[in-house]
Amino acid sequence: MLSTFRNAFKIPDLRKRILFTLLMVVVFRIGASIPVPGIDREYIKQTVENAGILSFYDLVSGGAFRNFTLFALGISPYITASIIVQLLTIAIPSLEELSKSGEEGRKKMIQYTRYGTIVLALIQATGISVGLFRNALVSKDTLSIVTVVLTLTAGTAFLMWLGEQITQKGIGNGISILIFIGIISRLPGSTFRSYELFSKGQLNVIQIAIFALMALMVIVGVIAILQGVRKIPVQYAKRVVGRKMYGGQSTHIPMKVNTAGVIPVIFAISLMYFPQTIAFFVKGDFQAFLSKWFSTNGNPGIWIYIGVEALLIIFFAYFYTSVTFNPFDVADNMKNSGGFIPGIRPGKATGEYLSRVLNRLTFVGSIFLAIIAVMPVLIIKFGNIPFRFGGTSLLIIVGVALETMKQIEAQMLMRHYQGFLK
Repeated sequence: MLSTFRNAFKIPDLRKRILFTLLMVVVFRIGASIPVPGIDREYIKQTVENAGILSFYDLVSGGAFRNFTLFALGISPYITASIIVQLLTIAIPSLEELSKSGEEGRKKMIQYTRYGTIVLALIQATGISVGLFRNALVSKDTLSIVTVVLTLTAGTAFLMWLGEQITQKGIGNGISILIFIGIISRLPGSTFRSYELFSKGQLNVIQIAIFALMALMVIVGVIAILQGVRKIPVQYAKRVVGRKMYGGQSTHIPMKVNTAGVIPVIFAISLMYFPQTIAFFVKGDFQAFLSKWFSTNGNPGIWIYIGVEALLIIFFAYFYTSVTFNPFDVADNMKNSGGFIPGIRPGKATGEYLSRVLNRLTFVGSIFLAIIAVMPVLIIKFGNIPFRFGGTSLLIIVGVALETMKQIEAQMLMRHYQGFLK
């Protein structure tokens, strides 16, 4: 990895993209340290620590939610808006046609996602200000509430723009990079707290060894499943054009075990915390109800929580794979270019074969993602480990790092490729 970065910096255009990404990351971290005016931050810290169900907002915002800074909402409204738009694409035929109408259609879909992000950010910011954290307001007049709501919404809108700039002018997927940076920014603090627990005798060597072994297993497993592919052999028939013969070569279609990457996990976690957004507006004991019946701290809530989370991960793995890979389109393209899978008839039969293989691979990949996401929760709950460790966090970190490195290597290969015209 280090050699890849070293070689990338030797290419001026690629170096410019990497430096731009790093600059945007610095801007993100600066914004994550600017507090929202008119808020008692100590009250919010205590509330977040006592309500474990709010941990996702703090996770994706890199601690900004706990400190209630400019980027307290993080990028979660954008993720939720993306899910809603993609689901509506399947339900509404006009949106489905728009998504398939090329670059202009893609721009329209992005625009709808932006509008949805602003609406959801306004709803969440209002819910936080007048609901969950109302007692944290220094002044409860209308102007103060509007100021907090607009500040939080503007922070999310700026983050959305920042992510799009990274995607266009930098390296990697901008939204994933921001989530990645938000997670790893908490590692120094978590390491220091773990050291304090160890020095006070609340954490022993066996617990540290269990944590290290579990983290290593997750990392190795994630790399194996994200990098794993099944190679479908493809043969191209020979054909004569003029005096030249074309085709006859053998190649393969690399079908990934986990085509969707870590997107299903991010989508699933976002929806899992949607009830918390509703709780912002509901008075009474709804928070206590969620903590007992739908959180990792409750009993039997922990079993309901991990069960629903696992099912959502599996659903979104199939959903996102169907959006990004169409086996029948691949089969038609192969047929038009004279390609075929040995033993399989071209056309519809090839599409059905590829669809069957894809479904089996997606099943294995989705089950793996679900296990990795819920396993650490159970180990922490019943293994008496006195600090939080998220398999979801490791999934996102490793997945985003691998995808970013692949993009850098692809950019390097494209720039070093000389072609056949010299």
